[in-house]
Amino acid sequence: MHSPSRKDFVSLTFTGSGNYNSKQWKRQSCWRKWKQLSRLQRNLILFTMALMLVCGIATYPTVTEHFRGLTVVVKEEGGHVLKPVIPEVLPESDKQNQLLVPEPPSEKRAPDKRGPPGLQNRLQKKGNGSDIQVEENQIQEAKKADIEEGEKPLVNRRGALIEADQATEGGTAKEAENKVDVPAVEQEDHSHKEPEVDRLEAVRDAFRHAWKGYKEFAWGQDELRPISKSYGEWFGLGLTLIDALDTMWILNLKEEFEEAKTWVSTELSFNKNVDVNLFESTIRILGGLLSTYHLTGDTLFLDKAKDIGTRLMPAFNTPSKIPYSDVNIGKGTAHPPRWTSDSTVAEVTSIQLEFRELSRLTQDTRYQAAVDEVMQKVHKLEGKQDGLVPMFINTNSGQFTHLGVFTLGARADSYYEYLLKQWIQGGKKETELLEDYLQALEGVKKNLLKKSSPNRLTFVGELSHGQFSPKMDHLVCFLPGTLALGAHHGLPADHMELAKQLMETCYQMYAQMETGLSPEIVHFNMHEGSIRDVDVKLADRHNLLRPETVESLFYLYRFTKDRKYRDWGWEILQNFNKYTKVSTGGYTSINNVRDPEYPSPRDKMESFFLGETLKYFYLLFSDDPELVSLEKYVFNTEAHPLPIWPSAE
Repeated sequence: MHSPSRKDFVSLTFTGSGNYNSKQWKRQSCWRKWKQLSRLQRNLILFTMALMLVCGIATYPTVTEHFRGLTVVVKEEGGHVLKPVIPEVLPESDKQNQLLVPEPPSEKRAPDKRGPPGLQNRLQKKGNGSDIQVEENQIQEAKKADIEEGEKPLVNRRGALIEADQATEGGTAKEAENKVDVPAVEQEDHSHKEPEVDRLEAVRDAFRHAWKGYKEFAWGQDELRPISKSYGEWFGLGLTLIDALDTMWILNLKEEFEEAKTWVSTELSFNKNVDVNLFESTIRILGGLLSTYHLTGDTLFLDKAKDIGTRLMPAFNTPSKIPYSDVNIGKGTAHPPRWTSDSTVAEVTSIQLEFRELSRLTQDTRYQAAVDEVMQKVHKLEGKQDGLVPMFINTNSGQFTHLGVFTLGARADSYYEYLLKQWIQGGKKETELLEDYLQALEGVKKNLLKKSSPNRLTFVGELSHGQFSPKMDHLVCFLPGTLALGAHHGLPADHMELAKQLMETCYQMYAQMETGLSPEIVHFNMHEGSIRDVDVKLADRHNLLRPETVESLFYLYRFTKDRKYRDWGWEILQNFNKYTKVSTGGYTSINNVRDPEYPSPRDKMESFFLGETLKYFYLLFSDDPELVSLEKYVFNTEAHPLPIWPSAE
């Protein structure tokens, strides 16, 4: 017997918006399908999802920062994107003269117009500049370098050793607040296109930018540390400010000059218990004050010059009258460095222009008598080779030491420069100075002058106990300008020819580097078959914003009017802007001129960048031969112009 017929399904009715495709049904359906998969299939799906999750987490910061415009910059013309895979210091486009990211607020230090008649009518057209964007890890790198260098003596501008405790770092960086991590886009090369007035204004813009950093983060201190937005102290005498006084006057930066003058009047005091280096204090402080006095006629600067000059005089109280390297300007005592009783020859023979001029202005003969006695002793000393002098001289015996080593680089360079310039300063009457200069140049030609391979660049090497080294310091690039100056004042015409050859070499020291900036030291190849003329060791690849090449370009252009010297200078200025300009103000020396992607900033702006480098750039681009006329002035080795004495004196 059959059971009553029945339906083999159940009919359900859903109310509202529900139906058989509800979310609950979907979840149950997906779960059934998941259970139906094999274990291998499930594992593959899980692995793929985990991989996608990891990739998403890894790329999330880059994606978000891209949309915020913080770390990625699209190159307008090249069409590609620069990403901060590693910390970089890259240049901005010429078209971008502002920060890509607004700077966080920083605390500023609290900080009538006048200019020379020849500067009153200069055009004020703004030129283009390019900023360097710097990253937080550069601050750490600079501090690490400071720590590594802190255990050994510092080396000053001429290569002399300085007591480590004479230089101290001041100020602290607000690291988290001041982080800027924007790679910028390379600017185009506009050489041969910019009118001269734009080049002049570009120099003024560079000075204003450097001054902005100094004023905000290092006002009244010796040196700016632009990356960490702090400062470094050497003597505690406002070196950068004093070094830059006459530059501001020449560039007709009236407002900046007046605020600096106010600081000199109200804040500058030499009554301090501090050791200073005789040479550096003379060329930067005494020279800067004397120069500014002559340009402005303001006796404030002469009074300050007399004060510091008098305080430096104890350095000459030695058994030999060869001065000690260090003076305590508060106590009136002097001493050699702790590790030696030697002074460097360049230092004791490159203070004469300043002390001689101080005697002329004050009618106090003791300043000139002290430095003239040094020159007379060096003139008579044995140990020279064809007019070339060793690098060291003993303050007790008055004799040369470390005999047999000859260079025109650090520790000897400005001895040769000041032989010529003292002769010019004194009205070309002191024949001993001229004789020593001419003899030394013959010694250079005979012992140090060589040609490189493959391009046969003329360079000046070094001699050590009869062995020639093809090593040339950037400091040697003062020589083309000095040779040209001598030729202009009536010395043999072949001096000018040699000046032109060496000028080409100094330019190539820039042009053959990837950043277009010269290293501190190069070694020239002399072997046939060499691929490039210049080699640079790892330890020598730094650039300190030095002025010597720009200085010589100024002299060569002023005397020859060959526009290529201006164009070379313009290239160098653009590369300084590309690779050393810090967006928040100032310029920094760099560690590696061979790496344009990351030149490794050193976080230091030397005072001579404002005192010399930018001044010589401005004079190079100026069409006014009366702007610091070389018929009326002679520059000291820190680019401070001092007057050529009237012939009656």
